Amino acid sequence: MITVAIAEDHQALIDGLASYVKYEDDITIIGQAHNGEELLKLVRTRRPNVVLCDIRMPIMDGIEATKFILTEAPQTKVVAFTMFDQDEAVKQMLDAGAHGYILKNSSLDVVLEAIRTVAEGKTYFDKKIHLPDTEKNSSKSVLSSREREILQLIAKGHTSHQIADELFIGKSTVDTHRKNMIRKLGLSGAGELLRYAVEKKYEF
Repeated sequence: MITVAIAEDHQALIDGLASYVKYEDDITIIGQAHNGEELLKLVRTRRPNVVLCDIRMPIMDGIEATKFILTEAPQTKVVAFTMFDQDEAVKQMLDAGAHGYILKNSSLDVVLEAIRTVAEGKTYFDKKIHLPDTEKNSSKSVLSSREREILQLIAKGHTSHQIADELFIGKSTVDTHRKNMIRKLGLSGAGELLRYAVEKKYEF
């Protein structure tokens, strides 16, 4: 079962999604939030597989919330769910580490497809948005800022324990980031990740 949390400040939209998703056998909504702070509390307590996250929210916006979520719960997949299709908004969410980006005027089938796709460890981007060609496939857009930070330390020969100590995070969190980077970059294992890190260390 794919567990989903929705962060959206319009209750009517949340209700509409919830009423649609309840007929799906493999997806269940386990919580909702109306601002970024509520979302962080929800993620900390319920650990959803996927978060549908609006960008513009009160108290804390979706970009900042995404950064915190992927630091504290890197196994959670974040999908931007927004009206903004501007390049800068897309770039900021990608830089924050979002795994997907869909527009609110998309069909509900697209929403379900996005949820299922990112839950499988893949990325999903609405066909209506424009991904800058120069960054679409680069590691800078694929990796989150935290992952790039860890990659720099890997390039310096740091172990997971050393990285955890330096960044004040758990070793298991570092290991999860390593696995995510290997998957995102299409590498075959830790050895390839180290080689990639050494080759790219001046690009970050």
